[in-house]
Amino acid sequence: MRSKLMACATAIVGGVMMMGATSPAAAAEDCARGSLDTLYCDVDNDLVADSPTDESKWKDPSTLVFTYTPVEDPAVYRDAFKHFQDYLAKATGKKVVYYTVQSNSAEIEAMRSGRLHIAGFSTGPTGFSVNLAGAVPIAVKGTPDGFQGYNLIMIARKDSGFKSLADLKGKKIAHTSPSSNSGNLAPRALLPDEGLIPGEDYNIVFSGKHDQSIMGVVSGDYDAAPVASDVFSRMVARGVVNADELEILYRSPKFPTSSFAYAHNLHPDLVHKIVGAFHTYRFPESMQKAFKGADRFYPITYKADWDVIRTIAAATGASYDRKGLDKMASKDAAKKAKKAKKK
Repeated sequence: MRSKLMACATAIVGGVMMMGATSPAAAAEDCARGSLDTLYCDVDNDLVADSPTDESKWKDPSTLVFTYTPVEDPAVYRDAFKHFQDYLAKATGKKVVYYTVQSNSAEIEAMRSGRLHIAGFSTGPTGFSVNLAGAVPIAVKGTPDGFQGYNLIMIARKDSGFKSLADLKGKKIAHTSPSSNSGNLAPRALLPDEGLIPGEDYNIVFSGKHDQSIMGVVSGDYDAAPVASDVFSRMVARGVVNADELEILYRSPKFPTSSFAYAHNLHPDLVHKIVGAFHTYRFPESMQKAFKGADRFYPITYKADWDVIRTIAAATGASYDRKGLDKMASKDAAKKAKKAKKK
């Protein structure tokens, strides 16, 4: 069994080259699909993939594979979600395993290829997961009052002397990755109205992850960085960085945090159990601490709650299609190769 699970895990992080290997015969029938890939239909116009009309295409795996977006130290989240995995296993009657993916593109490919059943996707890549992997977002972390959100914040060292966004003109600023909402897309869409145009008024370098941007600012590698406020707050809470040493130069309106989604072709009875588990689960103290006071998964829909994110993507020319994902995957591969070379 261990060897089988390891084989499954290895397959999850298979290269994104498989994205182009789908044969025409595997495509869905001619149907309304909006922005979705040809593998999927969206007859009800809710912007996510419909469950297959052909019952033979419903999947009911004996083992459910679950993962969470690779934004920080993977071990932190593997441990944080252990209690929920046990709850999900009891609710579905399935074995639930966690596997850590190393990039957003690998996570999306894993669900598209059928090897990942339930996942937490970062805010920006959620659009790719919906359009290209058939993901159906159902929840974000939250409280009884609503979903937990976050802001784009622009951080700099306090001893840098920077007091406003205007001070960043001509400087070296770290964005995270091309697909990231708060780390790249939102700054490009929102900062021009604040008098600062990314890529024109300052030089952009990509760090790869929010935590790497934050640590790069702390170490002086970057003059400043736009990052997700929730990642920043968790790093402060864990003592990784000292908030007193950093200045927040800008804070955006609230965005939704990572979405939790299931694969569209899971058996409807299984989907009912999965959705029920998400909506009835309450976080233990350890999860509340890890996720900044959130105590539950708050119900959302992609159509309504990701509208602002899609608007930002449209404003920045980002496309949640194959071309956009290939571009993201190419950068993921380049970063991986660079990291391996350093070793």
